[in-house]
Amino acid sequence: MNIKALRAFRATLSGGSLGAAAEKLHLSQPAVSRLISSLEGELKLDLFDRSGRNLTPTEEGVAFYREAGRILDNLDEVPRIVAEIRAGRTQTLRVVAMPRVSQALASPAVASFLQQYQDINVSLDVRARREAGEWLVGREYDIGVGALPVDHPDIHTEVLLRARPVAILPADHPLAECSELRAEDLAEYPLIRLMRGLLLRDQLDDIFSAVGITPRHLCDVSSSQVACQLVADGAGITIAGQVVAAKIDTDKIVTVPIIPKRWMAFGLLYPKASVATPGRDAFVRELRVQARRLAADCPGIEVINTL
Repeated sequence: MNIKALRAFRATLSGGSLGAAAEKLHLSQPAVSRLISSLEGELKLDLFDRSGRNLTPTEEGVAFYREAGRILDNLDEVPRIVAEIRAGRTQTLRVVAMPRVSQALASPAVASFLQQYQDINVSLDVRARREAGEWLVGREYDIGVGALPVDHPDIHTEVLLRARPVAILPADHPLAECSELRAEDLAEYPLIRLMRGLLLRDQLDDIFSAVGITPRHLCDVSSSQVACQLVADGAGITIAGQVVAAKIDTDKIVTVPIIPKRWMAFGLLYPKASVATPGRDAFVRELRVQARRLAADCPGIEVINTL
């Protein structure tokens, strides 16, 4: 595939016009147009709608842009990688974290790791559960941190901790003073849920279906963090794992454990074809340290494996 054509496509879409792309790439507008046309012919996709006066990206074009951008970003890293090899700094740790554990677990572990291993480059990417699995299998990352289970033949998983689901309520909510809550207690209040296809949505639905209740549906969101922010803004209530709740601003929100007691598992994901490195092993140790800290601070979190 012509890398120059990929760059022309990205520059046109991000710049909004052939003129902006031509200026950025130091090419003529006809040259940029020809590169994009050749790319469309190679891909057999219409990347832009040319029916109007301006180029408008098609749905296929936007989808391709997301992936092409990632590829080109990696290519843009080549000069830096070469410079670091020349300087003798070649170790890199690539971490992907799912949104639910990015703040409470992955980020603090990376921060501690960087303080101790300043000769290792670290990349921390936050990806949805499905995307994280796909990219791990593609060897884009050395290790993943996220919600379990992940059922994939090419990914090895290891449970690190488990957390209880909690109701997340506005601080002035009528149920905010309760020590525990049942699904039945929440049935009459507007509920903010995650979108279908997400693990937490399935877990939330199971909490209510187990007692034959259909909650009052308010809206669907793409992440627990967004759901918690909506609760803080007074939009309703939600349910999340205690790992997410560990980083909530308690000035506006309170958390109350759900009974009967259930558990959500979180842990490590490795591409089965990958090879352990000293850097990865050291990072796992930092994750275990952070898991123990979370468990010490939050009664609703238990560490499973501390070896």
